[in-house]
Amino acid sequence: MRQGARLRLVLRDLASGCAFASMAVSGQLPLWTLGLYIVGLVAALAGKRLFARRAKLTALLLLGVAAVLVVNVTAGTLNLVVAACAFAGLISAHRLLSAPDPATDGQVHLSGLLMVAGGAALSGDLIYGVFLIAFGVLASVSLALGVVEAAVPEGEPLPVRAVLRPLSTGVSFAVAGAIAFFILFPRLNWNMTGPRAAPGLGPASTGFSNTVRLGGTGTIKGNPRVVLRATLNPDPGVEALGAYWVGRTYDIFDGLEWTSAGGVKHLREPLLTLRPGGDNLVHQRVELLPAYGGQTLIALETPSRLGNAVANSTTGSRRTHLQEMYGGEARFVESGLSYSYEAYSLPPGGSGDSFRRLPSVEQDALLALPEALDPRVAQTAARILNGEREPLAAAQKLATWLQREFSYTLELSGDREDPLADFLFERKAGHCEHFATALTVMLRTQGIRARLATGFFGGERVNDAYIIRAGDAHAWTHVLVPERGFVTVDATPPAHRPSQGSKWVQQLLALYEALESRWRNSVVDYSFRDQVDVARALVRPPKGSENPERSSLPPPRAWGAALVAGLMAYAAWRMVVRWTGRPRPLDATRFVDAVDAVLASAHVSRGAEETLEELDARLAREHHPITRALTPVTRRYLEARFGGRPLRQGEARQLLSTLRNAVSQHTRSMDRASRAS
Repeated sequence: MRQGARLRLVLRDLASGCAFASMAVSGQLPLWTLGLYIVGLVAALAGKRLFARRAKLTALLLLGVAAVLVVNVTAGTLNLVVAACAFAGLISAHRLLSAPDPATDGQVHLSGLLMVAGGAALSGDLIYGVFLIAFGVLASVSLALGVVEAAVPEGEPLPVRAVLRPLSTGVSFAVAGAIAFFILFPRLNWNMTGPRAAPGLGPASTGFSNTVRLGGTGTIKGNPRVVLRATLNPDPGVEALGAYWVGRTYDIFDGLEWTSAGGVKHLREPLLTLRPGGDNLVHQRVELLPAYGGQTLIALETPSRLGNAVANSTTGSRRTHLQEMYGGEARFVESGLSYSYEAYSLPPGGSGDSFRRLPSVEQDALLALPEALDPRVAQTAARILNGEREPLAAAQKLATWLQREFSYTLELSGDREDPLADFLFERKAGHCEHFATALTVMLRTQGIRARLATGFFGGERVNDAYIIRAGDAHAWTHVLVPERGFVTVDATPPAHRPSQGSKWVQQLLALYEALESRWRNSVVDYSFRDQVDVARALVRPPKGSENPERSSLPPPRAWGAALVAGLMAYAAWRMVVRWTGRPRPLDATRFVDAVDAVLASAHVSRGAEETLEELDARLAREHHPITRALTPVTRRYLEARFGGRPLRQGEARQLLSTLRNAVSQHTRSMDRASRAS
C-alpha cells in the first residue's frame, strides 16, 4: 500500500461507521445486523480485508442475509424500511472487507449515503445530526485524498500534509454551502412512510401499571430520563413548576396493592370532557416521549378536556381515539412509542366532582379498608386528629404529622406481610407510596373519603417548555371535600417529591434535551414558513426603531447579509477559477505514459529509476536518431508537470504524432539496414 493511502482508507471506514451509526441510534435495527457490521468495521480499521481474495464468493453471504430479512418482513416482525437500512449497512460492511480500489471506494461511499438517508427516515434526532455531519466531513476528505492519490504517479509518495490544509478549507466551504442551501432552498414537506418514532436512549422506564404495589425499593426515583414535555398557556414563566401531573387514581387497597374499582366508561372518543371547565383553564400541549411507556394520558391536575391525540409508532403517525375509565383516567386506544395531545385543566384547588354523581362502585370504594387492617392504624389516626372531622383540615393535620414523624428513604429491602403497619410502626421510613397510602387509609378509618393518585410532580423549564423526568414519578392523596370535590393533599416531605437522581446526570441530560429541542425546531421542523420568516426578518425594521419617515431602502442588516453573501460567492468563484486554472498533472502523467508506449514500439525503454529527462539525455549522448523529436517532447512534459504550463488542447496529440513519425522513420531505416546486411 502506498504511503498516505492508509489514512484515506481509515477515513473512508470511519465515514461508513458514522453513516451506520446514524441509523443505529434509532434503536430499530436488528441486533444481529448491528453485531455483524461492528465486526466488519473493526476488522477493516485493523487493516484486515478478509474478503479481498473471495469478493464474489463472499457476496453470496449477502443473499443469505437478504433472505433472512425478507422472511422477517414477510412475517411482519420487521419493517420494510428498517430491513432496507440493515441490508445497506451489511453491503457496506462487505465492501469494507474487500480489496480497496476505486470501485470499492465508490460503493462504500454510496452505501454510506443510503445509510444516512435511512437514518433520517428512522429517527432524525440530534445524535443522528451529529453522525450525519461526521459522515459528510470524513467522506469528503477521504474522497479528496483519493483524487490526490490518483493524480500522483505510481511510486511517488502522497503529499498528504501538503493537501490537508486546502482540503480543510474546501470542506469548510462545503459545510457553509450546505448550510446556505438548507436555509435558502425551498423546503418540501414530504410525508415519509418510514418509521418516525424511535425509543431513543432505551426502553420505557416509568413503570406505570394498573396497580400500585406497596413496598420494595424506589429505584425509579433516581431515573433522569425525560418522559414528558409540555408547553403551557398561560405560561407560568418560572424555572421550577412544582405542579402535580395526574395520570391514574386508585380506590381499592387490599393491604398490599392498590387497584381501581371502575372499568371502561367511554370506549372510543376523539375528545373527552371529564368535568365542566371555565374561562380560566390552563392549556397544555403535551408530548409523551418513548421513555414513558404507558397508554395513560398525563395532564396538570385537574384535567377538564383531553383530545387531538396523535400516536407515533414505528410505522408512522396517526390520529388516535381516547378511552375514558372510571376514576377520571384517560387512555389512548392505539398503542405507540410516543404520543402528543392537548389538555385543559382547572386551576389548583379542587376537582369540582360531586360525591353524588360518582358511580356507586366508586362511592363505596372511597371508604373501603383492607380486611386485615392493623387496628393500630385507626387508633393512631383518631389520636392524631383528636376530634377533627372536617375532611381537608383532617388530611392536612395527618400529613403534617407524617412529614414530621417519618423519614424518607428509597431503600426498603425485603417483602413485608403488612407493609403499611411496617411503615407506620416498625421502620417509620418509606417513599411517596407509603406516605400517600398511610394518609389515605388513616382518613378512611375516620370516615373521610379519600383515594390514591399517581402521576408526576414538578416541571423543569427547558427553552419554552417544561420537562418531566421518570424520577419525578409520584403518589399523593385525593381527599373528597364537600363543595370542592377531590382536593390534593401530599403527605410526602416536600424536599423528596421531585426526582432524587444525580444532579450532574440531570444537568447533562437537560443540556442534551436543550440541544435536541433546538435541533428539532431549527433543523427537523424547519419549514417553508420559517424560510419566509427569515427573509422577512432581513427586511423588517428592528424593534424600537420606529421612524415616522420610513425609508424605501432596506435596513442595514439586509445590506450586511447581502455583503456576506457576496463575499462568499466571490470566494467560491476564486476557488473555482484557481481549480480550473491550475496545472493538471493528471494530463501530463497520461502524456508521459503515451510517450513511453511510442518509445516501446522502437524498442526504447526507460530504466527502473530513470526519468524521461534522463532517458532523453542518455539517447542524446548515444546520438540516437529520435533524439531530435524526443527532446521537445521531454521539455514540454516537464513544463506541464512541474512548470505550471498545462498542455493545450491538441498539443499532446501533435507532439506524439511528431515523435511517432520519428520512431517510424527510425524503424524503417533499421529494417532496411537489416535486409541489406
